[in-house]
Amino acid sequence: MTETVTTAADSLSAATVAETATVPRVVGLDLSLRCTGVAGEGWTDVIRPASGMRGHPRLQFLLDAIGEAITGADLVVIEGPSFGAGVKHRHEDLAGLRVMARHACWKRRIPYALVPPSCRALYATGRGSGSKGAVRSAVADLFGIETEGRGRYDEADAYVLVAMGLHHLGHPLVVLPDEQRRGLDGCTWPDMEGLAA
Repeated sequence: MTETVTTAADSLSAATVAETATVPRVVGLDLSLRCTGVAGEGWTDVIRPASGMRGHPRLQFLLDAIGEAITGADLVVIEGPSFGAGVKHRHEDLAGLRVMARHACWKRRIPYALVPPSCRALYATGRGSGSKGAVRSAVADLFGIETEGRGRYDEADAYVLVAMGLHHLGHPLVVLPDEQRRGLDGCTWPDMEGLAA
């Protein structure tokens, strides 16, 4: 039997490699026809079509902006549908946007994950039924990201998706209790061989 001996120099070089490992670029998308939240590590934004824009022009506007936002990403994390959100009158366009956003990732060969809203809330607040306001407060408290204005909840949701993606890849932004980390379990994660830490 061969015994492996690890020297202090070996440990130091392994630690140095771990410290200098590149953090994957993760983009979070909280898709909406009126105000899509988009985020990356340390930033948030919204994609907002002009008032009155509908149908194909609105979808194209959103897809063009989403395409720009995800360019160069290693992983895109997309919030899944909220079935109790009362959006029946625009369900078809929103479902189409979700499919087209995933297709935009596929076209660019960017893996994507799907996160149910309850998992996003659980990860941020410790409760799967956490309100939009509670998630926004958690984003400020946990990550130091303040979201303001009309798209504040969309931006906060997108930032939680980024944090979840980084956590899944082995680069958590913060240490969370087990209860909150369970939010990662109910998500659909892609095969990320070679990208995870």
